[in-house]
Amino acid sequence: MALHSAAALLLASSSALASAANPLTSKAGQVGIITAWDFQSSSSVSKDLASLSKPGVDTSSWNHVNDSRCTILGGMIESGAYKDDELWFSDNLYKINWGQFRVPWVYRNEFSLTPNQGQHYFLQTNGITSRADIFLNGEKIADKEEQAGSFGGHTYDITGHAGNENALAVNVYPSDFNLDLIYTFVDWSPRAPDNGSGIWREITVKQTGPVALGPMSVSIDIESPVESNPAKVTVRAKVQNLEDHEVQVDASSVIAESSGCKVGSQKTSLMLGPKETKLVEISHHVKKPKIWWPKFWGGQPLYKARLALHVANELSDVAEETFGIRTVTSALNSHNDTMFTVNGYPFQVLGAGYSPDMFFRWDATRWANIMKYSHDMGLNTIRLEGMMEHPELYRMADEAGMMIIAGFVCCSKWEAWTYNQDINPNVPWTDNDYATANATMRHEAAMMQPHPSVLGFLIGSDFWPNDRATKIYVDALKDAYWQTPFIASASKRGYPALLGPSGMKMSGPYDWVPPNYWYDTESSEDRLGAAFGFGSELGAGVGTPEVSSLRKFLTQSEMEDLWKKPDANFFHMSTNTSAFYNRKIYNQGLFNRYGAPTSLEDYIFKAQLMDYEAIRAQHEGYSARWSQVRPATGTIYWMLNNAWPSLHWNQFDHYLHPAGSYFGTKVGSRLEHVAYDYVREEAWIINHSLDKKGTRNIATELIGLDGKSISKDSVTVDTVPNKSSKVAKISGLNNMTDVGLLRLVLSDEQGQAISRNVYWLTKSVDVLDWPNATWYHTPVTKFSDYSALSRMETAELSVTASRNDAAHSIVVLENKSDVPAFFIRLNLVDKAGEDVNPAIWSDNYVTLWPREKLALTVSGDGREAKVLVNAGNVQALEVAL
Repeated sequence: MALHSAAALLLASSSALASAANPLTSKAGQVGIITAWDFQSSSSVSKDLASLSKPGVDTSSWNHVNDSRCTILGGMIESGAYKDDELWFSDNLYKINWGQFRVPWVYRNEFSLTPNQGQHYFLQTNGITSRADIFLNGEKIADKEEQAGSFGGHTYDITGHAGNENALAVNVYPSDFNLDLIYTFVDWSPRAPDNGSGIWREITVKQTGPVALGPMSVSIDIESPVESNPAKVTVRAKVQNLEDHEVQVDASSVIAESSGCKVGSQKTSLMLGPKETKLVEISHHVKKPKIWWPKFWGGQPLYKARLALHVANELSDVAEETFGIRTVTSALNSHNDTMFTVNGYPFQVLGAGYSPDMFFRWDATRWANIMKYSHDMGLNTIRLEGMMEHPELYRMADEAGMMIIAGFVCCSKWEAWTYNQDINPNVPWTDNDYATANATMRHEAAMMQPHPSVLGFLIGSDFWPNDRATKIYVDALKDAYWQTPFIASASKRGYPALLGPSGMKMSGPYDWVPPNYWYDTESSEDRLGAAFGFGSELGAGVGTPEVSSLRKFLTQSEMEDLWKKPDANFFHMSTNTSAFYNRKIYNQGLFNRYGAPTSLEDYIFKAQLMDYEAIRAQHEGYSARWSQVRPATGTIYWMLNNAWPSLHWNQFDHYLHPAGSYFGTKVGSRLEHVAYDYVREEAWIINHSLDKKGTRNIATELIGLDGKSISKDSVTVDTVPNKSSKVAKISGLNNMTDVGLLRLVLSDEQGQAISRNVYWLTKSVDVLDWPNATWYHTPVTKFSDYSALSRMETAELSVTASRNDAAHSIVVLENKSDVPAFFIRLNLVDKAGEDVNPAIWSDNYVTLWPREKLALTVSGDGREAKVLVNAGNVQALEVAL
């Protein structure tokens, strides 16, 4: 453990002096954040927490971090004791001293206040993993029985304990997901050595006058069509008299547009007896509301609600929330599948499962980039399984128009029910666990309730909660005036009587399956994750990073094992007890379909082909079958991103570098699109919009690897908003010699290409062994043979690049050959040749027809200097911008 340097000691001393000069709060209605922590192992400090929580304790030898929220290891990384890139390289994570995290750690901070008569102070916790004893100025405020669970937020009245100078000590206990109601990665990645223990969300101090507000909710009532109806906006909060005498409270509520323009202002007064609590409820009528929409359907106008309490004309407390005017519902259709609606319109969920950083470090810029990437890929929803993160996440999702499905995590104490035989040990819930669950749901419901981005909450994941827990969750949600759907679980294994069936399936796959899997829907009850119903988490297990990223976290030997040892286990897959600890199933498909790789670069090229076609087919399959008799109502790809550098389960790697899984999703989820059904050999037109309609032309052409045309056709159709339909049978497939390339181009009435899509096909698809399918994989008994792709004639490719403006560059590709240029991968790099991440391409990993010319756009972060070009049958080159 690293000790502080002299500079750090001076910093800590100056911080203490600054706290005395700058009180954390100075007037009623203010909330002050504890912005820094000294933290140390309990084995190295006094066991007398009361003494440690008195001002003046020497913490010069402790770790120090200038961050309001940090796990133990996250704080140690920030303070310089460790580096994450070193911890994540190879298997270094297992080489540090895990034992140091098996004991409690003490977090400590000193701050000043200015207490006077009539003022009250509250200490607010929002998330401490796993449990904590809290001491202030030598007195215990809470113990580990009350302050429990990662999301167990509490408000403690510290008025009688607060002084001018204050010291807070928080004794944080080590976490165990088998015993504690905490966040956990399950098998998504190895767990952090500290298991996420620490003050991962902010602790704040709130100052009020004689009356205090509880959490404020904002409810929306509006009839369909929302575009032409007024809205009723109701602001609610509990109001508590903190005094021993009766108090008259004047409550005022104002709602305003983000510009500041007021659209509603109401006042009311009420009498509160000694220590009495009442509900304040004020309604506003908005004649012409500005409607909030998911990004692809419209704008994201936001309003601000403000509720202020005055006593004797003095401000006592105030609360503010941003909100949007929109409606969300869910219902079971005739097939018992969940169907969401947003603002009265059926909403097909195209989403993926999010993971926070392994050390639970919040990075607003990273989250903004994750949403930017998700929207660029055509996704409209992100699922948070047990990873509810911070209030900023929801505010930023509101602004971006990204829908969020939140909920509790699987495979841990959260699902330790008597009927769950899948977890071991299964430690039954205690009364304290139920109390923790109640505090958790009430805190999280209050945090999420006003946000228009929230699509729903899953109170269970793989399993549904028992009746006692269900009632606790439902009561808490109702008490928060929750208006969006809350659903029993993410699977169809069972349900509590209070809520009924979830309408979501969790039947896999989680490992590689061929593209035709998603279209093989008959009979639907036997076809597991195929494109029907609502798939709450499923995918082909893809997400192989490019070599430039692999070098950052794998040794040379580990990279060689990727292609030389197809059954090898990898630390950077899932946990060593997981079915996903190796790439055996994935590599079986790769080696049989594309041929044994001859080098690391050849392996990664073939992996990008595998990833692209597999994930594209999932999104296209669900999109194409959106309007079928049994509609595909939603798909959540497992996963969106990783907690650390990983070899699978992502749509872009941990360094935000997009590869095959990214661009396969981007093509397969386009707003308007034409897709190929591998099973029925048909083209489907897809329209995810609410307003795009009219005549569309679909041009299809099938060519051989020699560039000669096998079949060519064109069809004109009318596209219908929020619908999909089959439009044409693809001809000529039986005339292919070995592998053919199919190009589908969707154009509008002006002849402008809207979507361009290229497939590599053989005469027969992979043969699936459905009777022997498992929850994570469906075997293949006969693989398609794409080995001819490795024997293609070399194509001559011309590439030019130029800057279009400060933010965008144009890259023009021209195939000057009579054969196709197959699977061209473009990578934006800086002057040193390092990847520029994030980078937004209009398209990538593309295939050009003979003599075809294609212009692409790309934007980076300003460091971009050149484009690296690689392809299946094109000589590698680089072009300066």
